[in-house]
Parts: sequence; structure tokens; C-alpha cells
Amino acid sequence: MSINLFLNGLPVSAEAGQTVLQVAKENNIKIPTLCYLFDKTTGLTHNPAACRVCMVEIKGRRNLAPACVTEVSEGMEILTNTQKARLARKTNLELLLSDHPKDCFVCEKSGKCELQKLSEDLGVDRLRYEGAMSKSNVPVVGTAYTRDDAKCVLCGRCVDACKQYQEIAVISATKRGFATTISGEFGLSSNEIACINCGQCVKVCPTGALLATNQTEAVFEALNDPEKYVVVHTAPSTRVSLGEEFGLPIGTNVQGKMVHALRLLGFKKIFDTNFGADLTIMEESNEFLDRVLKGTGKLPLMTSCCPGWVKYVEHYYPEFLDNLSSCKSPQGMQAALIKSYFAEKEGIDPKKIITVSIMPCIAKKFESARAELGKDGIPDNDISISVKELAVMIRKAGIQFNSLNDQTYDSLLGEGTGAADIFGNTGGVMEAVVRNAAFLIDKQETDVDIITLRGEAGITRSTLNIGGHQLKLAVASGLANAKLLLDAVKAGTESYDAIEIMACPGGCINGGGQPEHPVDVEYSDILKTRHATIRGIDKKKVHRISAQNSEIQALYKDYLKKPGSHKAHELLHTHFTKR
Repeated sequence: MSINLFLNGLPVSAEAGQTVLQVAKENNIKIPTLCYLFDKTTGLTHNPAACRVCMVEIKGRRNLAPACVTEVSEGMEILTNTQKARLARKTNLELLLSDHPKDCFVCEKSGKCELQKLSEDLGVDRLRYEGAMSKSNVPVVGTAYTRDDAKCVLCGRCVDACKQYQEIAVISATKRGFATTISGEFGLSSNEIACINCGQCVKVCPTGALLATNQTEAVFEALNDPEKYVVVHTAPSTRVSLGEEFGLPIGTNVQGKMVHALRLLGFKKIFDTNFGADLTIMEESNEFLDRVLKGTGKLPLMTSCCPGWVKYVEHYYPEFLDNLSSCKSPQGMQAALIKSYFAEKEGIDPKKIITVSIMPCIAKKFESARAELGKDGIPDNDISISVKELAVMIRKAGIQFNSLNDQTYDSLLGEGTGAADIFGNTGGVMEAVVRNAAFLIDKQETDVDIITLRGEAGITRSTLNIGGHQLKLAVASGLANAKLLLDAVKAGTESYDAIEIMACPGGCINGGGQPEHPVDVEYSDILKTRHATIRGIDKKKVHRISAQNSEIQALYKDYLKKPGSHKAHELLHTHFTKR
């Protein structure tokens, strides 16, 4: 139902149930916010009205009202820019700053901190209030992310992201009053609780309270060690997000510039993890066909390329461990081959090789540290850094990213098909598996665009005919949706031959290590644009089926012999256990 009201003296229309904040945004008026968060992609809504920096004046009311929770009504007269409202916002922000660390110069979030930006926007030019610090300034360091309670403003966004996005709820407010903090059980690190390291809490944190554990200096140290041979490989979605760190339009494909930057940083070889993604498809589609056609394993087969999802099964659904594909992720496969196949070809001692991955995901940091992912005490992947960390390295090295010309990946482990590119989008792994399985069965290329598997909807269900077999497939994005799907399978109300699950809503393009944007930029628009760029890359590829990758063909001919071989299992497969 439409209602009429006045916004700063001008007549406007709105829908019943809308908040003052929503109506103001629709009419190009920005009201400052801090604790508020709304994401159309996932439906996450967080508006506790805790920070009180969105206060507005409403005629006829004695007190100011928080715009994020105040619903509009017929004839309401809203004033967003009165002296009373501006002063209240500024005062409330100054009170938040009173027990916040004053170390902006050395804070990793500086320049992208919402608290810092609000201070500028609201004209905070001095700190009027000083007092005791409410929280410890000793960071709690985990493999994937680090928590600094002293920089927490108690907005609660991270709590709702963990609870609503993922329905895990391993972090919450603890203690009371001035001593309140947001943490896991007993203040433990992410390594010590049933956290799956997806990083969605890190993505929504407005300050430096939650940050991906920084490993850039470890990479610089390796690059400067003459005894080390440092190789880097980059995940599919990184090429459509890195440019955003340098002011390029959202979703710009900067693959060539990224390769050039990595070469300038000093990496000996730059490989494309798309190769590892194609290899994952070869092994996983072989496993899929064996389970479906030969009955050699449990159904539904569940993808295993997302480390956050794998850890989720280990913690919360161990009864499905045997359903997980035994395939390592593309990161794991790529790194394992760098220290075996590549090392043998180049005559390099694997112990001297340092593999660095550039990932959209901070769970890859945890995956790199898993003891079962390596051989003879040598880890497959030594260091995993996020897209944001790579941007930091590029800036520190003084590289003018936007001026770089395009360069290409190194050969042997650098070729990728369109099927690998779409790994960055939710539904992409399943589509790539189906493309490859159909190709292997029919021995010819058919229509590779499988629209019904594209999983932007949260849960996508599809029945496809592959080589005369009717197969039921499902794709889930975000673990709240995964829970719905798993519970249905567990209860026997739904059955499938294969399931793909990505821990992050939208897939890897929305990973915890991806570039951040101001809170007033709709994440649905960001993801839609990145999705479209990846689809465009896939469309333009000469080869869009993993089996058509010539470097993959050479690998099997010279080294692995065939998918699922003893050698392939030794290097490319693993096992998962209950935690």
C-alpha cells in the first residue's frame, strides 16, 4: 500500500512497512549508519539501532528517531538534516570513539574503515571524550582470521552474518555492560571452535576488529630468499575482483594485469588455478560416473572443492563424510602438481619450492594448513593469501597496477577452459562436472550452457538427461541453504545423485577475502556484475569442457595415465574426518 509523507519538506511516496532509512535512500538522501546492514542477495537484515548514528527528527515527536528501524506512516514529516539530528549523530559517534584505539595509521583497515569514514563525514575533528578502554588490545590470531576486540564497536553484524547467513552461530556477545565483547566460546580463536572459516563475519565488520590473518610478509620473505623457488597460482574469481582494489569498475577482468604484477613481484612461475579446476573436474566427473554408473560409492556425490563447506560437514554433518568427493580442491591439486610433476620436469627439489595461492577465500588459509594435504611432511600449498592481501603487496612494491600491460600465465600448469572459470560462481562446479561427464559419455561436445544449474537462487534443483541417464542434481549457496538441503536428504524427503555446495552466498566471488565496498553499495549488484563477467569469460573461451584442456591431456598421457589412477589418487585425492 502506497502512503504519502514529507522528506525534508518535499512530498514523497513510500510503501507501507518501509523504514525512514529506506525511503531516504530511494530519494537520494544518505543517512549515516554503522550497525545497520541489509543484503538483498542473502536476505540478511541487521538493524539493532545500537549505534544511534542514523538519528533523524520527526515533526510532532519529542525525541529523535533511529532511521533504520522507524517505519514511515501517512503524513509523516521527516527532517534528516537539522542541527539537532547532526549534533546527536556526531555526539554518539564521539562516544563510540572514546574507547576505540587511536592507531588508525597502523591499522590494516585504515582507508576502508566505516568508523573512520563516518568521522570524516560527520566532521569529528577532535576527540572530546576520553576514558578507560573497555576491551583487551591483544589480538586473538587464528589461521584464517584474527580478532581484535579493542577495535570492536559491538555493532553485531558479524553475529548476524554467522547466524543468518550460515546458521552456525559460533560467535556471540559475551559478558555485560562496559566489558561486553563479541567472541567465540571462552574467547577462543577460530581454530579452537566449530567455525568453518568462511569469512563472512570478516566481510561485514565495519572496523579492524575482524581481519583475514595477514601473510603478506611471509610471502615477501620467501620471495627474498635466494634458496627458495616461489611459485604462485591464482583462483578463477580473482581476475574479476582484484581490479576493484585499484578503483576499476566492479567485475573488470584484470587477468593480464594480475599476471604482470605477480611477475614484477618476483614469482618464478605464475600459474592459473583454472588448470587445477579443470583437473578437479576430470577427477570428480570420473568419480561421479563411477558412483552413478558402477555403484562404487555413496550417493549423492557432494563436491569437496570448498574448504568451508568441507569443514562444515566435518563438524555438523559427519554422517555425510562418505558422500564427499575424495578430490582435493583446485588449490590442493595445483599445488600438489607444482611439487611433483612440475618439480620433476624442471629438475627442482620440491623442498625448495614455496607455493603461494591467491584466493577469494580465507578458508583456503586453513585448508593449506591441514596436515592431510601434503606428502612426506611437505605441504601441498605453503601460503594462501586473499585478493585484498595481493593488493597490499602490489601497493607496497610500488607497482602501478592500472598502467600494466597484459601478460599471460606460464605453461605446463597454466591453461584453463571455460569450465574452470565458472568455478567462481555458485553452480559452476556442478555445471562443469555435467559438461565433462556428458562429453566423456557421448564423445562429442553438446550444448555446454546448462542454465538450470546456475545457482544464484540459494537452492537450485534440476533433473538432467546425461548419456541416457536421468540424474537429479542440486546446488546450494550459503550454509543456511545447505542445511535445508542436507536436512531434507537426511529425512528422505529429497534425493539426488550429486550436490554442489558453496559456503559463501553467491560462491567464491563473494568469498571472505574479496575486496570490500561501502555499505551503501548493494552486494546483490556487486555479485551480479562479477557473475556476468565470469560467464562472459567462459563464453569467449575456445574450449569450455575440461577434457579439452591440452595441458590436462599431456598431464594424463605423461604422468597420471588416466583419471582415478593410482598416481592420481596418491597426489590429487584425500580423506575427511569427523571433528
